[in-house]
Amino acid sequence: MADRRALAGWCLFDWANQGYPTVIQTFVFATYFTQAVAESPVEGTSLWGTTLSLSGILVILLSPPLGAISDRGGRRKPWLAVLSLLCLTSCGLLWFTRPDPASIPWALLFLVLSGTLYELVQVFYNAMLPDIAPADRLGRISGWGWATGYAGGIVCLLLLLFAFIQTDHPLFGLDKAAAEHVRVSALVVAGWWLLFSWPLFAFVPDRTGSGLPLRQATREGLATLWHTLRHLRDHANIARFLVARMLYNDGLVTIFAFGAIYAAGTFGFDTQEIILFGIGLNVTAGLGAFAFAWIDDAIGSKRTITLSIVAIMAIGSGLLVIDDAGWFWGLGLALGVFFGPVQSASRAMLARLSPPEVAGEMFGLYALSGKAISFLGPAVLALATDLTGSQRVGMATPLIFFASGLALLLTVRERRP
Repeated sequence: MADRRALAGWCLFDWANQGYPTVIQTFVFATYFTQAVAESPVEGTSLWGTTLSLSGILVILLSPPLGAISDRGGRRKPWLAVLSLLCLTSCGLLWFTRPDPASIPWALLFLVLSGTLYELVQVFYNAMLPDIAPADRLGRISGWGWATGYAGGIVCLLLLLFAFIQTDHPLFGLDKAAAEHVRVSALVVAGWWLLFSWPLFAFVPDRTGSGLPLRQATREGLATLWHTLRHLRDHANIARFLVARMLYNDGLVTIFAFGAIYAAGTFGFDTQEIILFGIGLNVTAGLGAFAFAWIDDAIGSKRTITLSIVAIMAIGSGLLVIDDAGWFWGLGLALGVFFGPVQSASRAMLARLSPPEVAGEMFGLYALSGKAISFLGPAVLALATDLTGSQRVGMATPLIFFASGLALLLTVRERRP
């Protein structure tokens, strides 16, 4: 197993790449694209949703075979290095997205590329976990990684807000009229990733290579994946977990996608309040992931996920009936405490369940389970809101996905050290 320096390097990689979903996909570039690049916010929202869908389809198609191929080749770090460089390069090229509808094709191309590559990076990063962490500390190391990632995303976001976006004099004399103070977010995220990812490559040990040529590793990896899919009943326990995770993760995806809309529409939050609430939510999620890291190792990943989902459902139900914005702040931040543990414990649980020789393949399927039905939760919420004319009714629909995922999770046999 790895030493402390290697474990710190692995966790720091989460710090390095978390700027992408936080800054590009959620707060800064997403808002810039929908408000300033697209011809209207409605068109921008539609295009943004289409982009995320295309990226999700590519992840579904590519992540399982790439994970299987890496299992046959042995090493993870070369895949991680190449995919990371491609991702941060395509992210950096978003700098050239001007506040003009003519830039839409350019933006969409590199949003799809960078979004797909980001998710593929996670396959190989997650697959390194069981190679570096002792079995009795998988939950702890996974939780520390998630917490470090949340912290990195927040610090990167705050750097952008105070050094470039919310100041009258952005660094380097960037032209606000040309939106350079916002577009620079793409360069900052790429540079942030490059700067803080090197400890992983310097200090984290890699698996021993199999010595197979890439063509043979590809052929054997795809054959292994096809065999796994054909004989999935032999991995029925893992399959049940992946489907359970698919369901409750869709509940999380839906809350992330519509939480800000609910805050604005029902409680009257303005843009600044939503950004502050988003930062607060990331803080509590990171603290939750950090605190539950020890709980995971003590009581097991399955119980940690179960406890977190039950808490999310209870607190979420409260958010559906309150009318006071102060209560929304309190319950919303409390809800965030359990987001991190669900995600970190799910990663740790798959690391415990997966046979070491097919860890990459299983984490490829794990990435697939995170994207396969990610459209369904938002679609059900939109339909319920449309039919009833109530945001509250629409926001109740994620509870269905949490309950379904929890029911299936309870049938999974956990492997405990």
